[in-house]
Amino acid sequence: MKLDLTERSLPVYEALSSSVRLRIMTLLAEKPMNIKELAEALNLSSAIMTMHVRKLENANLISSHMAPGRSGLQKICTLSADGIEIIFPNKVQNERKSYRTEIPVGHYSDFQIEPTCGLATTEHMIGGFDDPRFFWDHERMNAGILWFGKGYVEYKIPNFLLASQNPEELVISMEIASEAPETNNDWPSDITFTLNEVKLGSWTSPGDFGDQRGKYTPNWWANHINQYGLLKQLRITKEGTFIDSMQISEITLNDVNIRGKQWTFRLSVEEDARHIGGLTLFGKGFGNYNEHLISELYYT
Repeated sequence: MKLDLTERSLPVYEALSSSVRLRIMTLLAEKPMNIKELAEALNLSSAIMTMHVRKLENANLISSHMAPGRSGLQKICTLSADGIEIIFPNKVQNERKSYRTEIPVGHYSDFQIEPTCGLATTEHMIGGFDDPRFFWDHERMNAGILWFGKGYVEYKIPNFLLASQNPEELVISMEIASEAPETNNDWPSDITFTLNEVKLGSWTSPGDFGDQRGKYTPNWWANHINQYGLLKQLRITKEGTFIDSMQISEITLNDVNIRGKQWTFRLSVEEDARHIGGLTLFGKGFGNYNEHLISELYYT
């Protein structure tokens, strides 16, 4: 999660300005818990705990879903943020320049996938469910969402870097989640990132989220299938590769042929992954962020 010093970041700062809410996140880092369990652990009433949980949900620091319990439905809370980076305005930051490229989710150059799978525009499904052949349909260029159970999708990204410019950091932003039958907030999946045939590392998606509708998901989209993902930033720097602020490997910009004319970026769920839970990729018109994949190369 990236924050700045504008008012749009205030909900997160306000959510963090409580020792109780900090303790809630510490507990959820160990395992998902329901409202009653959190209240008992912190010696608070369920009503007070619900208020604190709502603050954390509004800041996108935790997510919740309803699940059957011993005495009816219970609200299960899960930590959804891995780390926070605060960007301060300063002279160095303002001088840093970048090349920014938007890659629609349907503009993949290659794929090899296994069901469950599918893709859709903001107006309708493309072909049918669980038939990989439709991933070559001409309408794929307009897709706003795609998903698959195992395999990969691959994208070509243009490189506009000049010989006189020194690359500092490549950031690829995407809204992603797992792919479960229908949805399941507790459905881990190991998603691997590869750039120019160099494996950068993997990140485990916690689930395929369906506890509430995505903010931008079209009205015709059914409630029981993929609703939204988590906004993740894959960062390749001179020090290593990171998902948000968490380092996932020691692969640096020097290891990935960053000066090539174009880059080949792959997202995959590997055959030998510990958690083979699929992948859902959200673009414009779906999910919570209304963005396709974004590639941004920072340079000096």
